Amino acid sequence: MKLTCIALAVSTLLVSCYREQKTVVPETLTLVFTGDVLLDRGVRPYAEREGIPALFAGVDSVFRQADAVIINLECPLTDTTTPINKHYIFRGEPQWAKGLRAAGITHAAMANNHTYDQGRQGLLSTYNHLKEAGIEPLGYGNSKSERLEPVIIRKGAIEVALFNSVTLPLENWYDLDDRPGICQASASTLADAIRTFHAHHPTIKIIAVLHWGAEMQTSPTMQQRIDAQILLQAGADAIVGHHPHVVQPLINIYDKSVFYSLGNFVFDQSLPIAQQAAMAQITFMNDSIIAKSLPVRIVRNKPQFKM
Repeated sequence: MKLTCIALAVSTLLVSCYREQKTVVPETLTLVFTGDVLLDRGVRPYAEREGIPALFAGVDSVFRQADAVIINLECPLTDTTTPINKHYIFRGEPQWAKGLRAAGITHAAMANNHTYDQGRQGLLSTYNHLKEAGIEPLGYGNSKSERLEPVIIRKGAIEVALFNSVTLPLENWYDLDDRPGICQASASTLADAIRTFHAHHPTIKIIAVLHWGAEMQTSPTMQQRIDAQILLQAGADAIVGHHPHVVQPLINIYDKSVFYSLGNFVFDQSLPIAQQAAMAQITFMNDSIIAKSLPVRIVRNKPQFKM
C-alpha cells in the first residue's frame, strides 16, 4: 500500500514538473507584402492559359506561412472598358479576383497609379469584385476621410492597422470627395491620420503602404526619405513601398523598418534590374517586430522565391 502511494506521489510530481517546464510559444502575426501585380499586357497570356494561381506557384511556400498576404494590385479588375486618357492603360478580368484569393492573397492595395485606368466605374467594379472574392481592398473609399481609414488585421491579441496611399500625381484623375476614389493623401496628411489613430488605439501596430518614389531608381528619393521620417515620427511602426519597379533598400530608422520599394512581382518588364524583386515579411509578437526582405526573381513574368 505504501509503495502504491509513493509511486502515485512520484507520478503526480513528474506530471507537475512537466507542466511547469512546458515551453509557452509566443503568439505571432505574420504579414507578407509584395510589389506590383499586373494582370494585363505581357502577363495576360499566362493568366489566360495557366490560371491566376499558377502565377504565384513559385512563392506558394511563403504565402502559406503567412497569416495575410498583401499585394499591390497594378490594374483594375473589371468588365468596364472606359479607359482614362493616359500613357499606360491596363485592365484585368473581374473573375481573376477569385484566382488571386485562391492563390492565398488576402488584401490588395488599390492606392496606386493604375487601378483607376478604366475610370471611376471601373474602380468601383474592381472594389466590388475584390470584396466578393474575399480580398480586402486598401486605400479605397467614397470620400477622402473613408480613404484614409485603415484596414485592421487581427490575430488573438495582436492587431495591425494598414494605411494605404499613393503620393504620386495621377494622370487625368480628379480626387472628388463625394465619389469613389483612392487615397491620394500626402505624407503629412497621412501622418495626421496615423497620429490621431495611434492616440486612440495605442496598442495597435501601424504599417503605411505607399505607392511612391521614382521609376527605375534603386535609391529612394529625398522626398521618400523625408516622408518616411514624417510617418515614423507620427506613429507608424513600418513602411512598405512600391512603384519604382526595382528594389530599393530596407533601412531601419528609429529601430523601425522602411522597405522603400519591393520592385515588381507579377510583371512583364524585361530589364534585368526589373526582374529582381523582394517580398516584405513582417512578424508581430506581443513585444517585438521582426522584419525581413525575402529575395524574388521574376521568370517569365512570374515570381520565384530565391532560397
